[in-house]
Amino acid sequence: MYTAIVFLPLLGFLIAGAFGRSLGPRPSELVTTSLLVISAILSWIAFIHVGLGEAPASTPVLGAWINSGALNIEWALRIDTLTVVMLVVVTSVSCLVHLYSIGYMHEDPSRPRFFAYLSLFTFAMLMLVTADNLVQMFFGWEGVGLASYLLIGFWYEKPSACAAAIKAFVVNRVGDFGFALGIFLVFALTGSVAFDTIFAAAPGLAGKQIHIFGMNADAMTVTCLLLFMGAMGKSAQFLLHTWLPDAMEGPTPVSALIHAATMVTAGVFMVARLSPLFEQAPVALTFVTIVGATTAFFAATIGLVQNDIKRVIAYSTCSQLGYMFVALGVGGYSLGIFHLFTHAFFKALLFLGAGSVIHAMHHEQDMRKMGGLRKDIPFTFAMMTIGTLALTGFPFTAGYYSKDAIIEAAYATSLHSGAGVYAFLLTVIAAGFTSFYSWRLVFMTFFGERHVAHDDRGHAAHAHDDHGHGHDHAPHESPLVMLIPLALLGFGALFAGLVFSSSFIGHGYEEFWKKALYSGPGNHILYAMHEIPEAVGYVPFVMMAGGFLLALYVYVIAPGTAKRIADANPLLYRFLLNKWYFDELYDLIFVRPAFWLGRLFWKGGDGRIIDGLGPDGISARVIDVTNRVVRLQTGYLYHYAFAMLIGVAALISWYLVGGVR
Repeated sequence: MYTAIVFLPLLGFLIAGAFGRSLGPRPSELVTTSLLVISAILSWIAFIHVGLGEAPASTPVLGAWINSGALNIEWALRIDTLTVVMLVVVTSVSCLVHLYSIGYMHEDPSRPRFFAYLSLFTFAMLMLVTADNLVQMFFGWEGVGLASYLLIGFWYEKPSACAAAIKAFVVNRVGDFGFALGIFLVFALTGSVAFDTIFAAAPGLAGKQIHIFGMNADAMTVTCLLLFMGAMGKSAQFLLHTWLPDAMEGPTPVSALIHAATMVTAGVFMVARLSPLFEQAPVALTFVTIVGATTAFFAATIGLVQNDIKRVIAYSTCSQLGYMFVALGVGGYSLGIFHLFTHAFFKALLFLGAGSVIHAMHHEQDMRKMGGLRKDIPFTFAMMTIGTLALTGFPFTAGYYSKDAIIEAAYATSLHSGAGVYAFLLTVIAAGFTSFYSWRLVFMTFFGERHVAHDDRGHAAHAHDDHGHGHDHAPHESPLVMLIPLALLGFGALFAGLVFSSSFIGHGYEEFWKKALYSGPGNHILYAMHEIPEAVGYVPFVMMAGGFLLALYVYVIAPGTAKRIADANPLLYRFLLNKWYFDELYDLIFVRPAFWLGRLFWKGGDGRIIDGLGPDGISARVIDVTNRVVRLQTGYLYHYAFAMLIGVAALISWYLVGGVR
């Protein structure tokens, strides 16, 4: 069963990729989607058996993979509760995205290629979450990166899509470099990359020193920081986040797949899987907490002013990933995975709902050109409202059980940790910002009157679709094939937290996880969070309600207030609108110097020195000499006689000089 779950998407990729042109778009869609539905059904069966049932954890071996000296790696599937949770998340969202794409991409001529890429992406993610060793995980890790590059740049005729794909690929390579170094260091310390072996060796490595950069450092701290560097890139954490909003250049279903359940959650899964290592590195966990809290706050501030509907949700994803890392950093590994689980439902719902809005508006994405759509697309409006309620943590929705629990855990940690204080304050503020920008999206899109935005020069901005074409038609509800996934995800956004909170973080915690997540003897965060003052538990609700009321006033009760606030604070507005100027800063620090250095080596080193003194220089001198010599070939007899006379004179002179000596 587990082999089928993993390899059915690969089969779909091979069929659609190799035979898509001959089969045609519709058979390619049906084949890949059907295989993903089967994989999702099997994943839920595995979840019930392993997570909710009594089926023991297992590691079926598919075969030997690498045998090189002391490095022996088998290709095996690690099946435990953490794995089946991720299988459910990945395959469920992926199969709904496949189904949704049948309607959303129905006009695209390259549908077989698109569905092949979707299935390849899913297979790579499944390989990552079922990995039984670090090298196998890295294989899936890089496969996800490759597939995301292909999907973000799917419309390769658009320069912006190509640039976004390259940016995502390059930024992720920065994090992956750290991940690779972490794997090398784990092997150097333990002699293995297999999880069971390195987990067993982890307690003995506590306090072990390594010599690096001329100093002694704690081995586990350095190792975990390097591993977390990979998670920062893949999960778009602060400083390595810049690729995430640009990834919106891909089709909307790609945004849902990448930002809801798969690629961006890979870093969260990796830290949770390696929890036995991180438990031996408290400094690294503190760093994880600080980075997560900073990301949650930073991304939320940018989301306040974005006008592209997909970018608002993208920054929301970035912020929520920060919450997940806060949970991991304070030792609440099950909290982080629980928020990953619930977040997949409501964030996929929001992205696909945004796609339905874009479809209704004929591929317009600027919220300033929307308004009043609740009457035209009532079902999409209802589903987007459910997703927004879940995201903001409205009582008894999915986000209420997971996000609020993370804030409470941060407060429990703050009683004895400065990082906990920092995390609590920033996550609380981010909760208010999240509510404001989420309801801002709803109000700008579905309420008020339809209006047309103007660009900075005062000219009317024209609608644009994913291919760059403009349309001018009345908004309309999406087809049924796009609404069914919304309904299913809406159900999950409402009830996933209520149904599973007890298993993930409640009284059934130990029976559910069955030691799939490690927590040291001093890790009591799940108990400590239930002993905080009752008033603290109401703080997230107050922030959620405050954000809603403020957005209601600014965008419904007193429209025009947002413009007045922006005009009154132009520097702050431009600062947030330009995403804290990180792109410009990186362009100045990294991109321009890299291009300058590249041009120097190309023009100066390769062109002038290597080619100038080497092949090109030698050939040029030969040509110069031959051009001069060929002038002697005039065809006149007296020229040849004169040359012969010169030669004879030179020969005699040489002979006479040599004879004297």
